[in-house]
Amino acid sequence: MNKEIKNIKKDLDFVKNIYLRLLTILPSFNITDRKILPYGLKAHTRSVSWLIEQVITQQTKYHAKKLGVDEVNFDFPDTSLHDCEIIVNHKSYFINVKIHNIKGKENKNDIAAVEKLYFQYSVNKNYTLIYACFGIRFENIKISFIKDYLEIFSPQFLPIYVNPRNDKVQATYKHDKIYRTRDEFLKTLKEKSKSIILK
Repeated sequence: MNKEIKNIKKDLDFVKNIYLRLLTILPSFNITDRKILPYGLKAHTRSVSWLIEQVITQQTKYHAKKLGVDEVNFDFPDTSLHDCEIIVNHKSYFINVKIHNIKGKENKNDIAAVEKLYFQYSVNKNYTLIYACFGIRFENIKISFIKDYLEIFSPQFLPIYVNPRNDKVQATYKHDKIYRTRDEFLKTLKEKSKSIILK
């Protein structure tokens, strides 16, 4: 196996171990006071995903020492591919946090815009994005984290499907990995993108 691919696999395992530890301490919480929403909320993951992602990233920073992490940054623009940067021994891990409601089906989800991925991976050779998908249970106004649902993956190893309507890479969070080098990944993105001419 290629050294680059081995290093990414190693990084995925490393990040998975951090988040497995986090899952043992992540609290359940209410979205709001029951007096504010006495009839609860419909379980639309999209309506609460940003808030839950904030809970995950901020709890990672708050418990950094416990998790064996030196630093966690999450002050990035909404247009950024990653939500947070975890630093351990001077090495940065760029993480995009995703949420899956375990009561829902495992459908294809938007992962990232092809153009953004292509640009970041071609311009910054040291940039590697890692996706961390947490399972949640969303009932009434209560959010609970599912301890045995955690999917950690690299966009580089995804089965690439590009939605022609929005030119975004889509995939299920649980998928069979296709091990590719960065060059193979860029080539695949270029071939699959229909609406954007990638240089």
